[in-house]
Amino acid sequence: MIKALLIFLITYFIISAQRISWSAFGGLDRPTGALMGAVLMVSLGVMTMEEAYRAIDLNTIVLLLGMMIIVAYLKVANFFEYLAYILLSWSKSATGLLCLVSLSSAVFSALFINDTICLLFTPLLLCALSKTSLNPVPFLIALATSSNIGSVVTLTGNPQNMIVGVLSGWPYWKYFLYMLPVGCLALILNVAVIYLFFHKDLSQKELNHLVLSKPFIDGDLMTKLVLILIGIFLGFTFSKNLPLVSIMGGTAALMLSGVKPSYALERVNWTLLLFFACLFIVVAGVRKVGLVDMLYRQMEPFMGQTLHGQIVGFSLFSVLASNLVSNVPYVILASQWMDRFSEPSVMWLVLAMSSTFAGNLTVIGSVANMIVLELSRETVHIGFLQFLKVGLTVTLLSEAVGVAITILLLG
Repeated sequence: MIKALLIFLITYFIISAQRISWSAFGGLDRPTGALMGAVLMVSLGVMTMEEAYRAIDLNTIVLLLGMMIIVAYLKVANFFEYLAYILLSWSKSATGLLCLVSLSSAVFSALFINDTICLLFTPLLLCALSKTSLNPVPFLIALATSSNIGSVVTLTGNPQNMIVGVLSGWPYWKYFLYMLPVGCLALILNVAVIYLFFHKDLSQKELNHLVLSKPFIDGDLMTKLVLILIGIFLGFTFSKNLPLVSIMGGTAALMLSGVKPSYALERVNWTLLLFFACLFIVVAGVRKVGLVDMLYRQMEPFMGQTLHGQIVGFSLFSVLASNLVSNVPYVILASQWMDRFSEPSVMWLVLAMSSTFAGNLTVIGSVANMIVLELSRETVHIGFLQFLKVGLTVTLLSEAVGVAITILLLG
């Protein structure tokens, strides 16, 4: 047990620290930390190679891979750049731009993966804002926080939701109907909070002279991808096998797009898939020696005995834990506890909601936040406390709304 605990702590320290620069090792990032933990679990005898292979949830990996292939082809078609151009062109005022940035990042994060939306929208947003006298900080914060909020609405909006979708058995559209009002109200509150903190930068500023270069979009490829996406969402509707539907859609894109498959496959985030696989192994190792059960017993007194108490207690605990060890590894760990709650299906929903909203608490709360800050750091400085004052308020309000609606609908 001691070996497993040390491996677990070292792995999660590296993941939580995001990146550790040691001269002896170059740089240890999140995937490397997870891989190291998985290798140590096997090499130090905590588990066998066969047990490590069985620990990897291939359904989650396949679901994520299928959606990544679709997103990769959308990148090839230049869809996201064209979409951002359209939305920015429609903006006539600073407040209007804030609303459009928030709405578009939320909607497309729900359809695709929120990290991708931030990765592709940030450069164009910076380019557009450079042609104005506007302070870019509120718009960049809105992009990050809204993408996190929007991603809560579907089981394919972010990586941790994909894990929940595979392991919980929640039907895609049933989950969507429950979470849609949560996401909509949280998004409205998010825009209101950002406006409250940055109203001096947003009030009475028009954007009539915003000039952008119209990007090219591959119409033929987009037509094929739209048809494939319709097929995928129909599949999500009538099938409970989300991984199969996802990978069928990805395979259809590879076969029918008319674009060389290597162009799309090299845009798939293979390191994220490795990260997931290794985390499954690390969690399986600590579970084998009883550490997961021990951790739950320490947490259980704070969860409450009634369903309402469990929803509130588990929600607050998930927000804190997601910021300590990051939301994806926390969800993998917490998935081991679901059958101990009085209503496991409800608690799966709480886990997805709380681990997602937790991403808005700090700048390192989600990968989407870090992408926006990293891509903009050469031109804009967003301080930790500057983000925190918005993120803390948004997270608390979002959690309150989410818990209230969950209790109302399911409690």
